[in-house]
Amino acid sequence: MKYPHYLALIASLAAVTGCDQLQSSAGTGDSNIAVAAETAVVEGVVIATVNGQPITQAELDVYSSQRKSPSKAPEANSKEVIMKELVSLELMRQDAAKQGLEKKPEVIATLAQQQRTALAGAAIQNYMTSNPVSDEDAKKVYDEQMGKAGKEFKARHILVKEQEEAEAIIKLLDSGSDFSELAKEKSTGPSGASGGELGWFGEAQMVKPFSEAAAQLEKGQYTKAPVQTQFGWHVIILDDSRETTPPPFDDVKDRIKMLLVNQQMQQHVEAMRSTATIEIK
Repeated sequence: MKYPHYLALIASLAAVTGCDQLQSSAGTGDSNIAVAAETAVVEGVVIATVNGQPITQAELDVYSSQRKSPSKAPEANSKEVIMKELVSLELMRQDAAKQGLEKKPEVIATLAQQQRTALAGAAIQNYMTSNPVSDEDAKKVYDEQMGKAGKEFKARHILVKEQEEAEAIIKLLDSGSDFSELAKEKSTGPSGASGGELGWFGEAQMVKPFSEAAAQLEKGQYTKAPVQTQFGWHVIILDDSRETTPPPFDDVKDRIKMLLVNQQMQQHVEAMRSTATIEIK
């Protein structure tokens, strides 16, 4: 059983993103590199030096977690390969420092933004740890929004700016005009080019006036009066409808929890914003 409109309810999830990291095939050559013992695992322990500059186990761990190798071969993700890349990055960093590139405005701005992003990420992680979302919280949302059988609709619509335009379209339909052709000719919405096709959707996926109007139609029937939303005036025709069964709670629990975490974070940020002094020039 597929649950398209239920899954759409939880599609806006907080995403954890990473950055593709530079991978270099440059060898260590005659560089002054001393790799420490393989057993070094304690955070802060120096596991390599490059021209006297240390690389710690913590730095290796962070780089490994952020790194995305284009190859699935095990050797491409070995510690030796990852360390070689990190050494290459350190050599390039040192070369940039010799050239004074850290003083360039764009480099300063990039470093500042990277620090801002890293600290914000740490704050988000700390907030999530301190304010965990429980299974009970997720179950409450599931019961309220997904736990009951519902209905999906397959419809087309014609969107126009003025009520009079919509009323004129209804008269054309009453006289036998083709709905899809009218949509292609007159609709201002993005679906106009495809004859007003919206595909299947659940009630929660559309603004309330639209979904309520669609729910009142019989198959093949169109609205006899224009439907107003914040987007304009709609003429809607119902092509089909079907009963839906909600997905099992365990199938969507983790995604609901992610959604709740995202909502909590948004509220937390808005609370900080409300007390902050912000000047945009």
